Amino acid sequence: MSGPVVDFHGHLAVPAADALLAGSAGLAAELAAEQRGHSAASMDVNRAQLVRLRHALTDVGARLAALDAMGVDVQVVSPMPMHHYWADRDLAVRLTDTVNAAVAEHCAAAPGRLHGLGTLPLQHPETAVESLSRAVTGLRLYGVSVATSVDGRELADPAHDPVWRAAEELGAVVFVHPWGCSLAGRLATRYLGNTVGQPVETTVALSQLIFTGVLDRFPRLKLVAAHGGGYLPTYIGRSDHAWRVRPDARGCAEPPSAYLRRMWFDALVHSPRVLRHLVAEVGADRVVLGTDHPFDMGVDDPLAQLDEAGFDAPQRAAIAGGNALALLTEGRVR
Repeated sequence: MSGPVVDFHGHLAVPAADALLAGSAGLAAELAAEQRGHSAASMDVNRAQLVRLRHALTDVGARLAALDAMGVDVQVVSPMPMHHYWADRDLAVRLTDTVNAAVAEHCAAAPGRLHGLGTLPLQHPETAVESLSRAVTGLRLYGVSVATSVDGRELADPAHDPVWRAAEELGAVVFVHPWGCSLAGRLATRYLGNTVGQPVETTVALSQLIFTGVLDRFPRLKLVAAHGGGYLPTYIGRSDHAWRVRPDARGCAEPPSAYLRRMWFDALVHSPRVLRHLVAEVGADRVVLGTDHPFDMGVDDPLAQLDEAGFDAPQRAAIAGGNALALLTEGRVR
């Protein structure tokens, strides 16, 4: 008999955190940047979606009903991307504490079915280390969600090394989820900022982490990439070629493809053929289910999509839940 079905990619809205930002210049600038990356039509759809999904994003009962309908037993819940990396230290700490407490409270309402990931003030690395410790050892969260860049700074920037070191020591998951696109206006048309831009952001972030040697320095880092890792697994051969022929690309100890088997990837790639390719590149033991619940770019039939890919029984069981449960629990500080 197979084990529980685990969705690694669900979202929670935290109105109390939004209230902390009301009227701030930083939020106004952030919203202006978001508008530059989307057409007016896309912004209208996004706003209407947030209104329509407000209950699904905040109510435990609604979440559990949706999971039951999808055939999902357990969901890993992370905050709807709301990192606000522009915030000064004081505001950043208040935001982080508010978000992480809300995630913990939400998940505590359904113990055994909901597991939480928090957020971090990565723009203040020393403070982020303290916040990570509080989240994991105090609130009993399983790790954190991070964006693909930090107010213009790469995740691979050495300033973040203390955070990755702490995550290793705590056995904490780091879920890399894009929010926005640095290509901005070039992809504003027809929702390309999300459709194309977000996978690009993930591809760049993971490539930076690989090529600069971050994963050599922190080989036990439990890094999970949303949306199948963007385009990186699909075109990893070019990265390996550059590593072989270009001395200036040789910032990591092994060919880049070797590091795909040191990360985990959610299965949210919207195509059985692409999912089969992802598994061929990274291994069936490195893929977890992901729905992006409850947003329209997600799926509400994760098991049907998994079955359509045609994996054998052990592979299916691993992707459906076994990998996620092992990832959450192995090496975790209790």
